Amino acid sequence: MSLPNEDLGDSEGGREGLAAANSAEQNHRLVIVAIDDDPDILGFYQAVMSGMGVRFESSTDPRQALDLIAKQDPDLVILDLTMPGIDGMELLHRIKSHDPQTRVVMITGNYAIDSAVKAIQEGAIDYVCKPVTAEKLRELVTRVRSLVTQEERTRALERELADVSNLEGIIGHSPLMLEVFDLIRRVAPHFRTALITGEPGSGKEIVARALHNLSSAKNQRFTVFKCGVLADSVVDNQLAGQRGEASAVDWASGGTVFLDEVGELNAAAQSILLQVLEKDAPHELDLPLAQPVNVQVIASTSRDLQVESQSGRFRPDLWYRLNTVQIRIPPLRERVDDILLLARHFLSRFGPQYGKDPCRMSRGAEAALLAYSWPGNVRELENVIGRACMLSASHIIDCGDLPAEVVMPGYADDDVLHRGMRGPALGSAQKPSSPTTLRQMIRELLDH
Repeated sequence: MSLPNEDLGDSEGGREGLAAANSAEQNHRLVIVAIDDDPDILGFYQAVMSGMGVRFESSTDPRQALDLIAKQDPDLVILDLTMPGIDGMELLHRIKSHDPQTRVVMITGNYAIDSAVKAIQEGAIDYVCKPVTAEKLRELVTRVRSLVTQEERTRALERELADVSNLEGIIGHSPLMLEVFDLIRRVAPHFRTALITGEPGSGKEIVARALHNLSSAKNQRFTVFKCGVLADSVVDNQLAGQRGEASAVDWASGGTVFLDEVGELNAAAQSILLQVLEKDAPHELDLPLAQPVNVQVIASTSRDLQVESQSGRFRPDLWYRLNTVQIRIPPLRERVDDILLLARHFLSRFGPQYGKDPCRMSRGAEAALLAYSWPGNVRELENVIGRACMLSASHIIDCGDLPAEVVMPGYADDDVLHRGMRGPALGSAQKPSSPTTLRQMIRELLDH
């Protein structure tokens, strides 16, 4: 083999490169892995990078490359194209399949346009011909350091964004959720009754808790009453209070009672609730209410109570009583900007729980989450991320870690464009029949 005949650090350009690298080393020590069957070339790489703030690891055996890369989690992989045992292009494919975010530079002794195009299509960030000069290696290191620094700044900004996008545990920065945040802040100090509407799994209870925590009753009880779970007789007794026992509203006196899924109450329970809430209203039941109710009432429903009241299934007077202020929680499909923010929030919780901290998603997995319609809303997203963290073989969540119903239908859904993806309509696309096909479809989405 032939190595470049040049000095590795004494030239003016070399000294400047080393000075810049040494300054940057204080912020981040790069990890670079090189795979080449020629030990002399690996020795040359190490000599060039020895003073650049780089931890250099290498292997002459491409069959051990994947284990080495998984162990080191490098910022850059330098990969020879022609090696015995496993072809460099095949190894590139395996590396990117394991972690699509791994940066790989392909090195070749014989430049070919077809190979270069294929390498870039497979995800390589560069395709370099031998002999690789020290200057070129320094350029690569500087380029990767710049990318890593940019990513660190992006993550820092994401953390700051997460802080300002969190209102009492409600996560969101989409315009729709910022409107919800503003309404909660304005309503919380003054409300006596409020109605929260939204689809199942959209987060109605957490919004109710936010209202309570921002109200004057924040240091008092927050009592949850599950209207749609208990038997009718139990609901009636707990609302009215029987045999000297306090009712649910009495129990929350001075605080907040949250009537979850109030639209599920039967007619008798609706009458009891109305009398409990309106001491001076015309009573159909003789309940011993000696004192006005001193409680904040928040009700939630997945139903359209206005339609229900018009059809006779819900008391109109109770509807008017509860609907003093209404807060609508948009479904997740209407707030696509929040999907990845929520996913990262759940990753930060489930990653440490399953021993995979830090845990992150591949670009393909992120594309799949954005393309899915989320009929179960935030609760479904939480469950999907928790499952993926538990089942993933590494700290990187890829499409293979997501449920099939999340990954596959999303790419054949006609309204992907309406959910925020920029790309061609996919209504006529066939569902992917293999992981390779799926990767191709994801790459097409990301390229448009």
